[in-house]
Formats: sequence, C-alpha cells, structure tokens
Amino acid sequence: MYTKTALAIAAVLTALLAVPAAAVPAAVPAAVPRATPAATPAAAVPSGTVLGPCGPGRLCLWAKSDFRGRAQTHELATTDIDSCVALPPGTSAQSLANRTGRPVTTYQSAECAETGEFETYPGRGTWVPQTPYEVRAFKLWER
Repeated sequence: MYTKTALAIAAVLTALLAVPAAAVPAAVPAAVPRATPAATPAAAVPSGTVLGPCGPGRLCLWAKSDFRGRAQTHELATTDIDSCVALPPGTSAQSLANRTGRPVTTYQSAECAETGEFETYPGRGTWVPQTPYEVRAFKLWER
C-alpha cells in the first residue's frame, strides 16, 4: 500500500504537470525579453513550408512571409551584441531564421523601441515563417 508521503509526492507531481509551460519562468536574464510561442523549431514548421537557406551562426530575414523575397543575413562576427541593428531604410522582414546560437529580439520600431511590438526568439535553429508584425530592427543578446 502507498504511504501518505508517497501519495503527497504523487499529488505534487500531478499538480506540477498540469501547469502550462508558459507559466513556468524560463532561465532568461532580466534584460532579455522572453521568447514567444511564435518561435518554431525547424522540425515543427508546418508541412508544405519550404525553409529558406540560412547557414549556421546567422540571422536570416526575408522580406516576405514563408521565407520568400530578398533575404538579409547577419553574422555574429559582424554584428554588435546588445546593440540595436536597424534594417536598411524602406525595408522590413516578415519571416526569419535565427541560427546564431543566441536569443534575438525583433522590433517593429527601427529604433528598437519597446513601445511598439517586439518578440524574442531562441537561437538554436528557430524558423518563423510569419512574424506577427513587420520587423524593422533587431538585437542579438549575449545569452
């Protein structure tokens, strides 16, 4: 027969498993905005979607959704960490792949202002076929 301790442990484990993952805080530094469900690992991209080419260590941004249109690529070697990088004037992105190994925050604002929309995506092969807004700037984070 189960002891009271074993039953209590089982009840706690059951309660923990019922907590949605979004409610559990992630180990992300306070300065880095949290990742959102829009971030999609390559294996979870909807079937029929063709991933755009994006090499390891790069952030790739496409002008149109579903990795279409002209792509812009940025590498860690040429991008300042924790600095706002505005896309060229008159351009924006609507899909992206983050293969930098670091979190990246994309901004609706070309100045990385948090008064507009912004999202943070993990850097271990995150593919986003449709961003929730037009991306005009980004920041790569230390980790």
